[in-house]
Amino acid sequence: MYNPDFWEVRLDPQDLDQYANEAGLWFESSEDSQARLHPSPRLQRFLAPVMELIGRNLTEKQRQVIFLYYLHQKTQEEVGQILGISRRVVSQHLFGICRRGKQVGGAINKIRKLCHMRGLGL
Repeated sequence: MYNPDFWEVRLDPQDLDQYANEAGLWFESSEDSQARLHPSPRLQRFLAPVMELIGRNLTEKQRQVIFLYYLHQKTQEEVGQILGISRRVVSQHLFGICRRGKQVGGAINKIRKLCHMRGLGL
């Protein structure tokens, strides 16, 4: 029975069948799965050292954002929904912010600098 105190809504399981799995945030097509599981040779060459840099030098939140945005190919909006943060904060974790005309922070800038220091030509 419907109880407005708990915002309960009765659903027939058949009603849920009308929604495709593709509508979910975590849906991954077989092509996406193959691309993720079998990266190109160029990507394979850089993946291990870059993943090491990510693991050692980024904050936990930056790592989560990087993995969802790049490896799972979620939009910034979807990443925000998954992590419970705004799209703007996702963007700041990825790309930093502009202060006094200078780009500050951001996981991508940090990874670029570290790759340059280690001689990884990305």
